[in-house]
Amino acid sequence: MNTAYHSLHLMGTNITMTIISDNAEQQTQAVDKLLRMYEQRFSANSDTSELMQINQRAGIQPVVVNDELFELIEIGKRHSLPYESQLNIAIGPLVQLWRIGFSDAQLPTDTHIKAVLAQIQPEKIRLDAEKQSVFLKEKGMKIDLGALAKGYIADKVINYLKEQGAHAALINLGGNVLTFGDNPNQIDGYWRVGIQNPILPRGNHVSILKIKNQSVVTSGIYERQLTVNGKTYHHIFSSETGYPIESAMASITIVSELSCDGEIWTTRLFGKRITAALAEIALQPGIEALIIDHQQDVHQSLGMAQYIE
Repeated sequence: MNTAYHSLHLMGTNITMTIISDNAEQQTQAVDKLLRMYEQRFSANSDTSELMQINQRAGIQPVVVNDELFELIEIGKRHSLPYESQLNIAIGPLVQLWRIGFSDAQLPTDTHIKAVLAQIQPEKIRLDAEKQSVFLKEKGMKIDLGALAKGYIADKVINYLKEQGAHAALINLGGNVLTFGDNPNQIDGYWRVGIQNPILPRGNHVSILKIKNQSVVTSGIYERQLTVNGKTYHHIFSSETGYPIESAMASITIVSELSCDGEIWTTRLFGKRITAALAEIALQPGIEALIIDHQQDVHQSLGMAQYIE
């Protein structure tokens, strides 16, 4: 049994993986290829991606897509429609207007922001399951899967490794961590994941989570920022105002079995009142939350204590 470590920069983030398997090196190279293939499928920042073909034909014609792309858009639309969900996969025009996290980030005018708000309506994404096609009803609409894709991809990678007979693995897609099997470096077999203090520099942890066969996903205001005239703007936008969400939350972490679920709920809940977010998590089986506010106080769901070391 061998252990292989691998890192690469992809999807705008640093990706690291640890694979424990009889064919660890070979499987690591296969996962590298898988990750590159998924980026080409789901990227909202590549003119040649499969997703971009949908965006380029907005208001013109439906596009028949790969079954995984259709599935992810279907999941994204379903979680974008509920009242008060902060997840919105139609938010592409707003993301591209601000460009926070890119070298050409800018503070748009109120006029420009108001103009794109009409284009970020997820109910105008038309899905045809029979033809497996996606149609954006208005010109200028753009789907952005950035809030979901990493979790979906992590789940697919772990499924692939299980099918290939790997014994254990940890995949970290830039703060989106998914594990399976026993950590060979720990007597108890658990993997340890640090939760970043969103107020302090990288490497300062609020707590350490102890997990196995689970995912940890964190969304926070510290990940990507833009400062203009002394005011700092983060990258998590409100579909109502077109500006970054103003919230008592500085970060939210979800522990779940599937990484895609972690992505969904960190995004759906970010910006809600902390008590309301925890009440909603209490209704979701198998999902726990840890929320850090701007005073660095920690709030957690009832079942989260079992994971905190």
